[in-house]
Amino acid sequence: MNKSEAWTLKDLVSLEKLSREEIDTIHHMAAHFKQTLGRRQKKLPSLRGKTVVNLFLEPSTRTRTAFEMAAKRLSADVISISQSASSLVKGESLRDTALNIQALNADLLVIRHSAAGAAEYLSERLEIPVINAGDGAHEHPTQALLDTFTLREKFTPEGAEQLSDLSGRKITILGDILFSRVARSNIYAMQKLGAKVTLAGPKTLVPKSFEAFGVEVSHNLQEALADADAVMLLRIQRERMNAAYFPSIGEYTSMFGLNQERASLLKPDAIIMHPGPINRGVEIDSTIADGQRSVILDQVTNGVLCRMAVLLLTASAAGTKAKGSI
Repeated sequence: MNKSEAWTLKDLVSLEKLSREEIDTIHHMAAHFKQTLGRRQKKLPSLRGKTVVNLFLEPSTRTRTAFEMAAKRLSADVISISQSASSLVKGESLRDTALNIQALNADLLVIRHSAAGAAEYLSERLEIPVINAGDGAHEHPTQALLDTFTLREKFTPEGAEQLSDLSGRKITILGDILFSRVARSNIYAMQKLGAKVTLAGPKTLVPKSFEAFGVEVSHNLQEALADADAVMLLRIQRERMNAAYFPSIGEYTSMFGLNQERASLLKPDAIIMHPGPINRGVEIDSTIADGQRSVILDQVTNGVLCRMAVLLLTASAAGTKAKGSI
């Protein structure tokens, strides 16, 4: 069976209910795009004549640009709308804004919103595909897809025909877990691919309640980093906090910032990741972020490829036999 035939979902709004097979479908398509696209061929005709609307109601650089580039590399037309340029500032509801976009004959809607569940809400009301580019502190599915794709790439032996999964790998996510949609989506994706996930950071940002996700919670940084195959740093999301969760940024850095000494606790070939934006000198030292083990820029590159796969798969399902959304 063709890999794309495993995908029948009109929308991508969450990773929680996404199957391992569906994750594989996205990753294998992203890998195909990586082999196909190069300096000589930068575009494919797959979505020619389609219009993708990016409705970004929160600030974004990497995600918005990656979606724009992904759509253009598939030959789609792209329209990007920000909060300040939308009728939402005039009091129009999110539902009415989205329905108007659909009425203008848009073919796909990519949305980033501060409210958890916003993407799912729209997916239930629109006939066109809805793709979640981040909803509050809930989920960020395409970020987790590109993160796990990057991990699989790095862990796949040279010359192998198929991407390796993450079975037997210890992956530590370090930082602001409480407010992180990236962490939640990555927990789902990494576990579905076989990884053992450890969450680390101060107790106020990594409460024991996260153990309900099936992960290990650690407030001992040495234990969390020991023998890890990869560590993902998360920035302190001060824009989502309404109270002090630690005494100061300097205190956080002294206790949980990844510096050369702490990075030495990792395996020699361990991978260091960060979804961005990076607060250099806070959650990670520049020497680590720019070092040989860092795959931060690989994540950015792979973000375009994975979003190309998501756009094409959801558009294809919507055009044939959409069976629901996730």
